[in-house]
Amino acid sequence: MNIKKGDTVLIRKGRDKGKTGKVIKVLPAKNKVVIESLNLVKKIQKAKKGGEKSEIITVPRPIARSNVMLICPNCKKPTKISNQKDNGLKFRICKKCGSRIS
Repeated sequence: MNIKKGDTVLIRKGRDKGKTGKVIKVLPAKNKVVIESLNLVKKIQKAKKGGEKSEIITVPRPIARSNVMLICPNCKKPTKISNQKDNGLKFRICKKCGSRIS
């Protein structure tokens, strides 16, 4: 998977189409990513102790990796990336501007 935690991505499909956000979690086994404050779903959290109240909270849900596109930090455009090895180190390269992505 070529998207890492902390990357900025653009959502290409779904109800949040066109919005950008920061990746907070990557799930490579399921090929999904969780994006900060996007793809939110309301969830009921039950009271754990006798004196507490139940509440409705919003949580970000995973979105398929194929529905997001990486935004290059240098050229600020959504782009595909390529991988390149140099002295045993692997780098991600932006296809639009050719710069390294950390």
